[in-house]
Amino acid sequence: MVWGYVLHHYDWSETSLVLDLFTRDHGRLAVVAKGAKRPYSQLRSVLLPFLRLQVTLSKPSKMNEEGAAEVRTLRGAEWVGGQTLPTGAALFSGYYVNELLLKFLPRQDPQPALFDAYADLMPQLQSGDGAQSALRAFELRLLADCGLLPDLSVLATTQTALEPERLYMLSPESGVIVPTQDAPQLSGQALVHLQAALMHGSMEALRAACDQAGSSLKPLLRALLHYHLGHRPLRTRQVLLDVQKLLN
Repeated sequence: MVWGYVLHHYDWSETSLVLDLFTRDHGRLAVVAKGAKRPYSQLRSVLLPFLRLQVTLSKPSKMNEEGAAEVRTLRGAEWVGGQTLPTGAALFSGYYVNELLLKFLPRQDPQPALFDAYADLMPQLQSGDGAQSALRAFELRLLADCGLLPDLSVLATTQTALEPERLYMLSPESGVIVPTQDAPQLSGQALVHLQAALMHGSMEALRAACDQAGSSLKPLLRALLHYHLGHRPLRTRQVLLDVQKLLN
């Protein structure tokens, strides 16, 4: 049995789907769900995003000539209860997080700590005011686990400790630096607390540190994420912006 979440799916034939499955033990996997689109299939109500599943998969196939693993076949899937489908703003946030995972995580690269952080995030998305801190905490965890987050507790140029009351900016190329332009900034104290929470490993502690950092953390992390995404824009983010324009 394998723990997993459906990040995305697309049609494979008239009756089947290909799933992008985020699993705890195997990372992202491409999985064929044969017959999942049939009206009487028990999988139709289970293979949905944001539901924690227990799945049974076929054994891994041999590598093909290009060195890539073959797509695995879904043998069975069962919802284990708990988190239900989010609604409203939480639904947009969920799809945003799924898209981040799709773009940042390579296939078949196990990330058990990030999987647990994702599972922890799902109920937090519907927690009202706490949802934003939970999102920032997950973005930090994702960047850190992908090796894209510099040490937030030291100045990049000298590797010396940050001054608690001084403001700093985060350069994607080098790390924490003294502001040289109009850019998102955080105090040294806030950055040190974030680094300590990341090292501690508790998502609850990281959410608390993000909450203390305040609204300035969001543009700082978005700039870092966009830098590492390069020319791969987030479609979910653009859809949300378009909806907000229609409502205004």
